[in-house]
Amino acid sequence: MCSIQIETAAAPVLAPSVVETRLGPVEYASYGEGPTVIALHGGMGGFDQSLLLAQSAIASKSFRILAISRPGYLGTPLRSGRSPEAQADLCAALLDALGIARAAVIAVSAGGPCALQFALRHAERCWAVVTVSVCTGHLDTPRMVSRSLAMMRVAVCIPFMERVMSRRMAGTPEQAAHRSIADAELCARTLAHPDAGPLLVSLLTGTFGRLRQRLPGTVNDTAQFRQDNVYPLGRITAPTFVIHGTGDRVVPFAYGKALAESVPGAEFMAIEDGEHVSLFTHLEEIRARIGMFLLGHMPS
Repeated sequence: MCSIQIETAAAPVLAPSVVETRLGPVEYASYGEGPTVIALHGGMGGFDQSLLLAQSAIASKSFRILAISRPGYLGTPLRSGRSPEAQADLCAALLDALGIARAAVIAVSAGGPCALQFALRHAERCWAVVTVSVCTGHLDTPRMVSRSLAMMRVAVCIPFMERVMSRRMAGTPEQAAHRSIADAELCARTLAHPDAGPLLVSLLTGTFGRLRQRLPGTVNDTAQFRQDNVYPLGRITAPTFVIHGTGDRVVPFAYGKALAESVPGAEFMAIEDGEHVSLFTHLEEIRARIGMFLLGHMPS
């Protein structure tokens, strides 16, 4: 279960390990020392996208990061857990397999339900929760997401199309960034930022690598969101920090606002006009707040 470090221009990337838990296989990568933080990616993700989340959001070196591929993504089979509840239990089973007693959890976008269920179902093991642009229940798939998903499902059926799409994305990442950041000036400023730019480009281009192995989880996530899930958010006892952009076109701001209002004592950071990629457009402000939050609540 060792991980080998590889260096890239954007950020250190770790080769994953797969551990057999009592609930099924889980792919993860780990780095750092200190209290554990589980990082959970969104749609079209995998452990590599969880790593990007952690590397973007957490600047402090005081934590051990577990970057997980949720079920249906890359090396974690969908049979390891389809529902958010099952995925939360899988996180606990991974902690058991690694001999870790407690962990905080940080999630972005579609990773939110798993994070919230971990806090609800394993309260004694969850020392903090951080959410960034997450969905918290029923969500009709946005049109832009539906179109992209349909295109990708066709692409994986055509020989070499994945490679063509990946090369095209790598060659013109600015176009993809403009689709995620409507404000041209903000988009240019984000891409030019020495940290945010490479991290955002890695996020956007990375989704087209191993596309076929990211689709089952993405399709499952959209199916889970169509259900009328209602979480008892008022029962969450772990310190919670909610971050959401007021201009999010993928997961509306109302989700973040309702989450912050429902969890007792939750801290809330509203990003004015922030979109679904607010973590990158407002990287320094968000990093600073997350750092203070985690350091303030880390177990002794």
